[in-house]
Amino acid sequence: MKKIKYILLGCIAMAAFTSCKKWLDVNVDQDNPNNQSVLIENRLPWIEHFYMYSAGVTNYRAACQAGVYYSLAAAQNTFSTTWQCSNSNSTTPYQTWFVATSSNVVDMYNTAKKQGAYHYMAAANVFHALGYMQMLDLYGEMPYTEAGTGNPSPKPDNGKTIYYGCMSKLNEAISLFSKTQQAGAPALAAGDMINKGNVDKWIKLCWGLKARYMLKLSKKADLYNADSILYCLSKGPQSNADNVVEQSFNNSTVTDYLLGDPIVTNGNWNYAGYGSNQRISQFHYNLLTNMRSAGVTDPRMTKIVPASMSNVKLVNGKVQSFNWNRSIGVDSYNSAARLLKAGSPTSIVTPTYTTTDKSIKYTISNATDRADFIASLAAKGKTYTVSGNDVTVLYPAGSMYINSTNYVFAGDTVYVNLRSNSIATSGIADQPETDVNWYVNKDAYAAGVVGSTGSFQIHPVSDFEILTYHEMCFIKAEVYMRKGDKGSAYTAYKAGIQAHLDMMQAKLIEWQNTYGKTNPDMRPMSSSDIAAYLSSNAVAQNGGVLTMQDIMLQKYIAMGCSIENWNDMRRLNYSAGNIGSFGVVYHGYDRGPLFTGTAQLTGSSKTDPRYWMRRWMLPPTYEINYNSINTLALNPHAGDPNIWSMPVWWDCATDEEYQNYLK
Repeated sequence: MKKIKYILLGCIAMAAFTSCKKWLDVNVDQDNPNNQSVLIENRLPWIEHFYMYSAGVTNYRAACQAGVYYSLAAAQNTFSTTWQCSNSNSTTPYQTWFVATSSNVVDMYNTAKKQGAYHYMAAANVFHALGYMQMLDLYGEMPYTEAGTGNPSPKPDNGKTIYYGCMSKLNEAISLFSKTQQAGAPALAAGDMINKGNVDKWIKLCWGLKARYMLKLSKKADLYNADSILYCLSKGPQSNADNVVEQSFNNSTVTDYLLGDPIVTNGNWNYAGYGSNQRISQFHYNLLTNMRSAGVTDPRMTKIVPASMSNVKLVNGKVQSFNWNRSIGVDSYNSAARLLKAGSPTSIVTPTYTTTDKSIKYTISNATDRADFIASLAAKGKTYTVSGNDVTVLYPAGSMYINSTNYVFAGDTVYVNLRSNSIATSGIADQPETDVNWYVNKDAYAAGVVGSTGSFQIHPVSDFEILTYHEMCFIKAEVYMRKGDKGSAYTAYKAGIQAHLDMMQAKLIEWQNTYGKTNPDMRPMSSSDIAAYLSSNAVAQNGGVLTMQDIMLQKYIAMGCSIENWNDMRRLNYSAGNIGSFGVVYHGYDRGPLFTGTAQLTGSSKTDPRYWMRRWMLPPTYEINYNSINTLALNPHAGDPNIWSMPVWWDCATDEEYQNYLK
């Protein structure tokens, strides 16, 4: 790969920064920064910040692979819809990890070691593990032992080496966090914007990550150890008070000097909620509205699935009355009628807003299609006229509508995008920081017509989740299920659901008097709705009926925009149903009618590992073109089109299976 230059994270002048991220401060010498002069307490917050960027884009794109989101962006649509995996997805997570983060992790560790700042050394180890395990999850083999050494052409390592290297770093971190720092070493609180210097939370983070990573070995009979995972869980987060998150804000217009994104916002929002391309998928939507085929709506649904205003009535240019139009999911898995009708997997259209009455004439020559279109208009109470093949629809002032004469697109307002706005990106000077709704344009904002309420996990002000108690509960539930202890599995399963509901509710209560004033989806859930859901058939009511599918689908909802959902899908072979006696876990997730990825995913049946998306191709420019000799020496298939379906090390039952893929 090209030589990665150090980015002196602590050296960036941010004079306009507010105290909400006081740690993201300038270097001691703004005029002459260098690698040796950067204070470790200035470097750590930037490592925390840029790790969030790398993890954010990874979470979003992996969530598209896991069916959490549909995207009409061309590259990510190959993950959400066609499965014709595009190399365009590969570079950003790699780039943001190596360019902005990993070299600084090495430098901070070495500088902290000289100062006896053991807690900073430990924090460096934690981010080493977070970042490189993410790289392993994505790419399988990559530079590791020679990465960050200044070698312009580092040799890659296999997945097993990377995995055990990361686990070793976590073990050392636990030891270092347990030591008293030497006199004169800066306190961890001086540079830690995640845990505010709380060493106990850092140690619990380490143990929780060990449990997460050990679970990856569930296919390996010789390495998977249920009791070791349970031991790690006993030392990891024990309640929501132990959640490790990075707080995010909407109080600055300062943008990042590398990527141009707002610097205080949530890393997941930067990719999943910044623009207008993303929608809730049908798979995700169904879990929130019909879990266990119970026909019960999850109380979290209205906080996760966005809404827009419809049937707006204006008086003097302001909203007088309206209905909320809750989004439906985009279907890429079954008949995919809407996408197939348009003949394009990326054809969902973003609406616009009209300040005056607008009429659009649709010419529909097919009688059946015309009749269906008219019936849909009548059901929605639309005003229309028919003349031969022409159907003319009136969109009154204040309407959100699709500005196209193609009738296929006319109903796309039902697919509300996931966008949520920050003051740095809205383009509307009058929109205050307490209003994170998305408005189509300035006219819509002036009228008060909301284009999207956004989604809980991907608002600019949402917490960026690094490790949570609810994840620990679901890991415990899975481990006990594998041990055959369904009673303990059930206790952990219910605790995981409750923990996630409690975490969401606490945040919604925090938001209700600020963002919730303009956004109903940022207000608390109904306590009665929560109680009704927990006692309904959408939730298994005893250990006797609990299944692995129950555990994993509740975990799926709770994790949302996270790479861990895709990791879990790989471990459980998606909807193949061939892992132990657990049956089909992700029922309904499969190649759809728009599948075109025959060159990338070469397996012919669900039980063939290569039927599914298993990894990403290494960034072609960095590792295939500039470091091809080293890359291809370890994995001669690294540049093959079907590398996307090659399992990574932890996704193989044995080392022999893994090595056979590398031949």
